[in-house]
Amino acid sequence: MANEIPRSEVDSQQLLVFKVLADVVRLNIVKYLKLQDQAVTCGQVGQAMGISKTAGSYHFKLLEKAGLITVKKVAREKYVMLNPKTFDYYVTHFYQSL
Repeated sequence: MANEIPRSEVDSQQLLVFKVLADVVRLNIVKYLKLQDQAVTCGQVGQAMGISKTAGSYHFKLLEKAGLITVKKVAREKYVMLNPKTFDYYVTHFYQSL
């Protein structure tokens, strides 16, 4: 297939996804976002998790880099939501990809 991602890139991205998910704070952020029916602000998530803005910013950057969340900036606020495509591709089919 011409549009297929090279295996080494898939492996690297999958490794990044699992590394990012291996942190309890980020895993809790993912669980919180899964319960939301729409995008929420980073501040809302940080408040719910009991983490500082600095810590939240760090975790959101890693989650975004791994493709696990999408971030949309509106004025001064950043809204985040889960990216189910990444979970479906790298986590759901993990066993089959071994």
